[in-house]
Amino acid sequence: MNAAVLEHHSSVEVKPLSAHIGAEISGVDLAASLSDSQVATIRAALLKWKVVFFREQFLSHAQQIAFARHFGDLTVGHPVFGHVDGHPEIYSVGKDRKANRFAGQPVLRPWSGWHTDVTAAVNPPYASILRGVTIPPYGGDTQWTNLVRAYETLSEPVRRLVDGLRGVHRFTAPAGAAPTRDFDDAVQRTALVSEHPLVRVHPETGERALFVSPSFLKHIVGVTPRESQVLLELLWEHVTRPELTVRFKWEAGSVAFWDNRATAHLAPTDIFDLAFDRQLYRVTLVGDVPVGPDGRPSLALEGSPVNAAQALALN
Repeated sequence: MNAAVLEHHSSVEVKPLSAHIGAEISGVDLAASLSDSQVATIRAALLKWKVVFFREQFLSHAQQIAFARHFGDLTVGHPVFGHVDGHPEIYSVGKDRKANRFAGQPVLRPWSGWHTDVTAAVNPPYASILRGVTIPPYGGDTQWTNLVRAYETLSEPVRRLVDGLRGVHRFTAPAGAAPTRDFDDAVQRTALVSEHPLVRVHPETGERALFVSPSFLKHIVGVTPRESQVLLELLWEHVTRPELTVRFKWEAGSVAFWDNRATAHLAPTDIFDLAFDRQLYRVTLVGDVPVGPDGRPSLALEGSPVNAAQALALN
């Protein structure tokens, strides 16, 4: 094995998977109590590679929650769409979970489906941890993109422009699809609408990231609708460039841990063309309020911050 490819920290090995994003970590049992050194190594890899992956980690709900707590407080499974019975911190990512949300055929664009988790909240989760349980023998890969590198590869004039812009994020049905009554009821019960900077400064690394979640960001503040549309489409096309991404093939026992402050990801749609079941479970960690390069924090237009108290109240 090429020693130049691996980063060694005690028994933990970090193997990068692409030029700009993604690394696979081995030599650690996530079901065990982690040492301070192991936690520090995983956190450093997360900050550097934006998403890290583990194999053959057959965790229970309780073990997934315990692993996540090494890195912060947990939110409720999903502030709008609920949680697993008996485990308020766990959100079920099943193949058919969206079947009762939308009707009709959405308009498909190159960036359709890409998103950063729960950016409709004023404090989106800082990280998400997803574990695979029932995985199809083929299909169902997930992709992530590096929003820091996306910002860095914009031209300087465009970087200066987006540094000062802000956008409104909310839960809505995809363009062309009609929301069901269940979706509308859930969104009205827990309305979340926030104004975020288009560029957020990472609170730990100081890096600037394009904070332009395609599924949630609806318009740019203070510009005309046409200007907003053209600029957002330019940015969405840019952040989904293949060289900025990594693609992960799931197996039973796989775990993905990503920095929600510096990434967007794309859930698979090819699974709907297959007869196989697919079941994963996600936890998310309480995030801070994003701040732009001008020092202005995000604003909650509707709804409250997503925090650990919500999960505890459901216990």
